[in-house]
Amino acid sequence: MLCALTATAALLPAAPVHSAPRAPALHFGACPPSVPAPPAPERVECGWLSVPLDHAHPYGKHLRIAVSRVRASGPATERRGVLLVNPGGPGGSGLPYAVTKRAKLPERVRRSYDVIGFDPRGTGASAPADCGPMGGLFDSPGPDPVPLGRTAERAYLNGLRHTAADCAHGVADALPHLSTAETARDMDALRTALGASRISYLGVSYGTYLGAAYAAQFPHRVGRLVLDSVVGPEEWYDFDLRQSRALLRQRAVFFAWAARHRERFGLGADAAAVRAAYQRVRDGLARHPVDGFGAAEFDRTVYRALGRTERWAGLADGLRTFLRDGTTGPLRPAEPFDGAASRTYEAANRTVKCADGQAPTPARIVADIRRMRRLDPQPVLTGMEASVCAYWHHRPAHRTRLGSPQAPPALLIAAEHDPVTPIEGARALRHRLPGSRLVTLHDDYSHGVFASRGNGCVDDAAAAYLVDGTVPGADVHCQGPGLPTP
Repeated sequence: MLCALTATAALLPAAPVHSAPRAPALHFGACPPSVPAPPAPERVECGWLSVPLDHAHPYGKHLRIAVSRVRASGPATERRGVLLVNPGGPGGSGLPYAVTKRAKLPERVRRSYDVIGFDPRGTGASAPADCGPMGGLFDSPGPDPVPLGRTAERAYLNGLRHTAADCAHGVADALPHLSTAETARDMDALRTALGASRISYLGVSYGTYLGAAYAAQFPHRVGRLVLDSVVGPEEWYDFDLRQSRALLRQRAVFFAWAARHRERFGLGADAAAVRAAYQRVRDGLARHPVDGFGAAEFDRTVYRALGRTERWAGLADGLRTFLRDGTTGPLRPAEPFDGAASRTYEAANRTVKCADGQAPTPARIVADIRRMRRLDPQPVLTGMEASVCAYWHHRPAHRTRLGSPQAPPALLIAAEHDPVTPIEGARALRHRLPGSRLVTLHDDYSHGVFASRGNGCVDDAAAAYLVDGTVPGADVHCQGPGLPTP
């Protein structure tokens, strides 16, 4: 029974020695308050799954994975099994996702599947990662995330070094085991505990990386695999660079969009004027932070807003408000960045990325920042989390394997202009999953597509695949909504 999920649900003592590992037990009961209730008469139930910290040593230390379930609403004749879901990250809590994502799924998917959410190891309530101060990441205001000049570059690298040391101290022996590959093994333990011969899976953003890792290790245990807003098969640091370049393109689109709606926002008559207004806001906050809100906090707001077009009006309003009266209210996030959930997310994000593959060198990090500044003097570097891996205390010998020719065909979904997971990642991963199809939402600029953008073409294709097993004969092209009207 899950009454209170806290950091005390971390490492368990070593299991007693047996001739063979016992099948994992999973008993469902009440959920914690953080998990919302679905509409009646449906209900959500939660439980714990004990898994080895290191699956290569099943009798060593164990940790507990928090799991949630909403059963299929249709009769047994419509049942298709279990559908694991993951919201992304790395670092995102999946425990409430069984309820929140399920509510948006097409009805026939809800009728067909038990939807299973879980907090991956290191996140939420599943042995949450704790990196302490993370080199000052949660300082308010934080240091400018775009270093200018050699002194600032040295300070930037020093912050990464301290972050790595803080994670090594806080996560300790678990550091190399909070990886995507180990989480994929947790998923297979969950499959066994649920009594399923195969599992179907819906992953969004980082969840696509996790799903592809599961398919690499357990290709014959994959049912139907939907990967939405795909992280490509590359090193995390290379992905972060690609995302940063895509964010610059997206920001340029935002500037032009705000100029077209100059009567609404008053930021300028063309993209250059809006960009100048944007720069005045950032420069002003860098020089004189307002109640702890400075350049770092501003860049986090921009990063978040650029990924979903429905947030663009709020960003433009925030720029105008600051220029008008010097207040930052519209620019501030609803939840504090230094809250407990955020601290766990940021710690797990770095820990997972650095456990998954090779690290950049400090010299390459500096060279790439300079290259980005030549591309644009004011880049958005907030998503460059894998830079810390340059100073990580445990270096993985191999990168995480993704995809397998032995896995069944998957359905990959991408928005044409998603800046968070650019569409090139989906195209590259498709080659690791032969026979798979790509569903593209054209003329769309947001992150997260299936059961998110309200597009019937996308949702129907995914529902037919999940429920009927219909793999499209060719890639699917859907028309998106274009840019929003404020």
